[in-house]
Amino acid sequence: MLRPWPLEIQLDKKSDKAIYLQIADAVIDAVKTGKLIGGNALPGSRQLAELLKVNRNTVVEALDVLIAEGWLISIDRKGTFVTHSLPKFSPISDNKTEQQTLIPETKSRLVFDDGLPDSRLAPMNDLARAYRELFSRKSRWQIMGYSSELGNLEFRKSIAQMLNFKRGMSISHDQICITRGSQMAMYLASHCILKSGDFVLVENPGYKPAWEAFENAGAILLPVNVQSDGLDIDQVERYLQHKNIKAIYVTPHHQFPTTVTLSLTKRLKLIELSNQYNFTIIEDDYDNEFHFGQRPILPLSSYSALHNYIYIGTFSKIVAPALRIGYLASSSENIQRIAKHRKIIDVQGDNIMEEAILNLINEGKIKRHLKKANLVYKNKRDYFESLLIQYLRDKITFAKPEGGLAFWIVPNSEIDVLQVSEKLKSQGIQIMSPERFSFSETIKGFRLGYASLSEKQMEEGVKALAKLL
Repeated sequence: MLRPWPLEIQLDKKSDKAIYLQIADAVIDAVKTGKLIGGNALPGSRQLAELLKVNRNTVVEALDVLIAEGWLISIDRKGTFVTHSLPKFSPISDNKTEQQTLIPETKSRLVFDDGLPDSRLAPMNDLARAYRELFSRKSRWQIMGYSSELGNLEFRKSIAQMLNFKRGMSISHDQICITRGSQMAMYLASHCILKSGDFVLVENPGYKPAWEAFENAGAILLPVNVQSDGLDIDQVERYLQHKNIKAIYVTPHHQFPTTVTLSLTKRLKLIELSNQYNFTIIEDDYDNEFHFGQRPILPLSSYSALHNYIYIGTFSKIVAPALRIGYLASSSENIQRIAKHRKIIDVQGDNIMEEAILNLINEGKIKRHLKKANLVYKNKRDYFESLLIQYLRDKITFAKPEGGLAFWIVPNSEIDVLQVSEKLKSQGIQIMSPERFSFSETIKGFRLGYASLSEKQMEEGVKALAKLL
């Protein structure tokens, strides 16, 4: 295999060491540090001599040394290559303490994620067809230029219609901004309504990537405990009486990570407090589409009484996690501020992908996909519940979630949850470490995403967990 980049060798012509030995040692060092690996081709002796500005005989002498010592091999009419049979070299660290505490990486064969969908169910063939059709149109040149920083107009109209009809909201397309995933929506929202020193309430346990977006905007986070019916409203009130709260971040439909739903009483009280104290409710409705009861609970943002809100949703979980399409809805004033900030970091979104998804929506493909996926996930949820009852009945407490793609389980006995996580990892089973959603002290609980696992994987994982609890 030819090297795409020239081999950089620095020579010291004032050194007592012979030039040919400097060249040989430089090649050996490149092999040891991984710059050259087995099978890599070296430049020819004439080319290397020109590169280093030395006599060709000097280069030939260096190559002869390397071949004699076994670092290189010469193949007739092909060239000189790094020997394949060399062992792999690891970089040497001067930090002895760090060397002693390194833990070998174990490749996970089974992953309990935070509730990702099964990518195998994604309508990829339909999406690929829609993508190809866009490029076969006579007017394809129109989608290759810049579009609005808010996203494709027709796509925004479609999302506004979906939010109005399915989620009880009352908004227009100019209150929508398309983003590259929900995390970008979180970043834009935080930088447009927050300034350094503002206080933001967050659920604890909660979603750390959102916390990081708020802190990046200069906010100071204040944790609110999560109870069996959602966040502790009394604690929210106590904060409001002593702090000037700018916003609160909530996941009221299926709280992350505990999966509990914010009760109607608490919803109405939170809206009342938002209006009274003039703080913004940032609502992350990350998995509204996956609900197995009668119908999903309507968002807080659907209540006409609520004055200040930012609603965040995503298509990444509807189609596939790798598809980075999210959106946020808010007042026209907020959206205009967000649009200005969006242009600084990203002139526009993926206009072609937005049109492709729009085609799937208009053809009813997304609707049919969700109907099929929900049946699959409901069956997986029921099977996962049966495994928890069979193997962990007396060891954990959990509530069967009405929606979402994960369970929240709490061990009945006092255990080191971080140690359990590490022991599972050593067995090739990856689980979300509880510290990933804990504010300060580690929360005693595990979030187990089941949707992307097979029944066999679910059982293996639950049995392994049962042995450690």
